[in-house]
Parts: sequence; structure tokens; C-alpha cells
Amino acid sequence: MPTEQSYCWASDAGEAVHRHEQVIRREGWRLLPAEYRAAYLVDAARAYLQVGDLFGAGRVLVDADGIAPAEVRCRPVARTVIAELARGRPSGAGVARLATLVGLTTR
Repeated sequence: MPTEQSYCWASDAGEAVHRHEQVIRREGWRLLPAEYRAAYLVDAARAYLQVGDLFGAGRVLVDADGIAPAEVRCRPVARTVIAELARGRPSGAGVARLATLVGLTTR
């Protein structure tokens, strides 16, 4: 049974997803260094995962990999998100590719 604390946690993740969708539309977004944008997107993927949006989490994680692959393939938190997404079925082709690249699955 969900507790008051779990509702707060889900609310925080939901707020993070909402803010993410606003942040990436701003002009200044593209001015940030690629590594900063990718690290931010990994964190956004965690928020999408926390609200149960596996598709959104996979989408922003694949976007992050396209911006700065090392931020996704080398950060432990990104590997954790990839693993959780790969366990969810069905995972998209981009997530399956990332899981293979970081050694979580085999071809």
C-alpha cells in the first residue's frame, strides 16, 4: 500500500518530468556543453522511470547517448537506468543497443 512518503516521491519525480519538458525547449539548452546536457538527460531518464514512463525514460537516455556517449556508457547511474529499462518489456531498439554496448546483455 502506498504511503504518504511514496506519494511525495512520485510527485517529485512528476515535477522533475514536467520541468524537464520545459527546460529542453529553452534557447539556452543547446548552449550548455554536451556533457552537461547528457548528464542532465540521464537524470531526467531516472525521473521518467520513477513515474513509470519507460518509453520516455528510454527516449531521453538514447538522446543522451547521442549527445555524449561516455556520459551514458560510463556513469553507474546510467547503467542502472539502462538495466531497469532493459528488464522492462518491451524495451525499444535504442535501449536494447545501449544494454548491449554497456555489457548488460548479449546480442
